[in-house]
Amino acid sequence: MELKKRLYLSPFGRIISIIQNLLSVFSRPFMVYGYRSKFDGKFKKHTRVSSSAIILNDENLQIGDNVWIWHYSIIDASNKVKIGEGCQIGAWVGIFTHSSHIAIRLYGENYINTAQSERMGYFTGEVNIGAYTFIGAKASIMPNVTIGQGCLIAAGTLVNKSVPDFSIVVGNPGVVKGSTIDLDKKYFSEKLVQENYFDKETIREFLQKKS
Repeated sequence: MELKKRLYLSPFGRIISIIQNLLSVFSRPFMVYGYRSKFDGKFKKHTRVSSSAIILNDENLQIGDNVWIWHYSIIDASNKVKIGEGCQIGAWVGIFTHSSHIAIRLYGENYINTAQSERMGYFTGEVNIGAYTFIGAKASIMPNVTIGQGCLIAAGTLVNKSVPDFSIVVGNPGVVKGSTIDLDKKYFSEKLVQENYFDKETIREFLQKKS
């Protein structure tokens, strides 16, 4: 495994990523290391996206590095999605930027003949997910939602409104039930955590209070 990792991180990494993407057409789901963003043209070397994940309108997907998107998830970027550095997205997650849940009834059989921009009751909105947020399996993120950094979205949660940084969100619809800082702070005395925690300001505040 260590040899495989060193080989991937070598200059041959992009070639390996291309081969994996080609194999994904014929194989059962597996994680593809490396993602070339059509949004900014950059190669995200440490981002891993399942071969079974579906990304619609990937030219509108702004994605950071060190992101993980697991099996059978779908990202509808038709109206822009931003996924911050280090996010982890579980299996069967849906991230949506449009919905026709009202428009289909208003237009009936004429729905398909009406341009999206002219449809009444057709909702669109960007989705923004902050850095190092974890989204559990089978969660659904609705249009026009911003999720702050360092959040934890519980498995099966429906997020239909924006939530602030460090939120723990649970339920259908999702409700903020706590803060991930409360989960993390028991580790803040560890030197490794102090050196690596993603939000340096939070660590500084903790150390100042401790001193």
